[in-house]
This record gives sequence, C-alpha cells and structure tokens, in this order.
Amino acid sequence: MAKGIRLLVLDVLKPHQPMVTELALGLSELKGVDGVNITLVEIDKETENIKITIVGDNLDYEEIVRTIEEFGGVVHSIDMVAAGKRIIEESETPQDRLEEY
Repeated sequence: MAKGIRLLVLDVLKPHQPMVTELALGLSELKGVDGVNITLVEIDKETENIKITIVGDNLDYEEIVRTIEEFGGVVHSIDMVAAGKRIIEESETPQDRLEEY
C-alpha cells in the first residue's frame, strides 16, 4: 500500500554545471523514486531555472533537497505535492474559468 509523498514538483535554480542529466540521474537513485522529469524553464548567463517533477512512493523531501543542493541547486518553491494511495489529477474550479475571460 502506498503511503507518504507520491509526487513533488519543485521550482529550482541551479548553475549550468553539473548538467540536468546528471541531476536527474542522481535524484533517480534515491530511495522511493520511480521517475524524475526535469524541464528547463529559463536560462541566463550563469544559472538555469528548472522544474523538477519526481514520482515515487514515500518520497523523502529532505533527502531530495539535500541531493539538489549537492548538485549546486536551490529549491525556490514546492509547486505541487501529492500524497496518499494514489495521485489525484487537478480539477478545474470556477476561479480557473474566470481567468479565461
């Protein structure tokens, strides 16, 4: 039975080196991690702003942050988190529909 954190979406700032491929592999080796997706959001002369999506079972947030920091990154925010027996898809609310107008 699944427990704990199952999905994390993190906004992270990191230097260009090490490459995101190395960070993804490092995160994928952590206990409970089933998959890692890293998307480049913005790049400047010295840093990259990336979105990291991690899926697994009973993810250890502190260990994930520690690993990101070992690769030179800083977590700016937790943009999404899911916990429990299954991951629930986000539902549209009336406020979301108002943003369309």
